[in-house]
Amino acid sequence: LSNVAAGVMLVLFRPYKLGDFVQIGGQMGVVRNIDLFTTELSTLQNVRIVAPNGKVWGEIILNFSHHSTRRIDLVFSVSYADDIAKARGVIEAVLAADTRVLDEPAPWVKVTALGASAVEIGANFWVHNPDWLNTRAEVIEGVKLAFDRAGLTIPYPTQTALHIDMTPDRPEKRDA
Repeated sequence: LSNVAAGVMLVLFRPYKLGDFVQIGGQMGVVRNIDLFTTELSTLQNVRIVAPNGKVWGEIILNFSHHSTRRIDLVFSVSYADDIAKARGVIEAVLAADTRVLDEPAPWVKVTALGASAVEIGANFWVHNPDWLNTRAEVIEGVKLAFDRAGLTIPYPTQTALHIDMTPDRPEKRDA
């Protein structure tokens, strides 16, 4: 009965519909079927998930398809020796050249952190929902290639070995 009641709630409140890409209880997939008892998802790996509506209604539901636009948040790292303004300009140019990146709201590119081995530059921009995955991947590749052409360095995390001398700094005490 709890599955039927949850099914009625899902039909009334419609947190998702057929074809939406959702995450429910940690499982991501496209909604393939909704009935009074279960919700069926198909994962990106083409695995079928059938979830009882009682479990579905009691979980947080993330619906990635609900809005027509989505924001992409990326972080790029450059060497401390590199010109930060130049790096920001390269990222902004890659975003401006991609017609899928929306003008409104305008892309945001700023230094977001000073990391252990790199300056981190955040880039937030909006795209139409169906373009999200390909645009994200292609902007990452485009920025890497543009950094290479501009002579900017994406540093590898580094560690410096620390040598500790455990030799006593004073002679041992002797019994008198």
